Amino acid sequence: MAVADFIDGIQHVGIPSIDLDKTIAFYKSLGFEQAGLFLNGKNRCAFMRLNNLTIETWEGDPTNPEAGAINHISLNTTDVDKAFAAAKEQGLDLVNDEIQSIPSFWDKGIRFFNILGPNHETIEFCQIL
Repeated sequence: MAVADFIDGIQHVGIPSIDLDKTIAFYKSLGFEQAGLFLNGKNRCAFMRLNNLTIETWEGDPTNPEAGAINHISLNTTDVDKAFAAAKEQGLDLVNDEIQSIPSFWDKGIRFFNILGPNHETIEFCQIL
C-alpha cells in the first residue's frame, strides 16, 4: 500500500487572501467562476474554478507579499483514512498527528491531512465527503 494508490489528481491550489472580495473579483476577471463560498469559523473561504483548475482562497491567515505566495497544493484523495495510514507507513513528513476536518465545506465537509515536501512545501491530501 502506497499513498499514491489513493490520489487521483490535483484538487486545488491554496492561496491566502489580503482582501477576499478583491481576490474573487480578480479571478472572475480571468474567467474563473465562484464554485463555493464557505465559512471556516469567522473567516470566509472561496473556491474559484476554471475548467479543471480550482483555487482555494481565504481570509484570516498571513499572506506572503513576495513571489511564492501559494500556501499549499491539495491532492484529491479517494480514501483519506487509507492515504493517512500509507503516508505514515512510508515515513512521510506528516504535519498533522491525525486527520483534520472542516464540516462547513461543500455539502458534507472535508477530511484532510498535510505533509511537507523536500522544500518545505505543504501538500494536502483532501477528501470531499
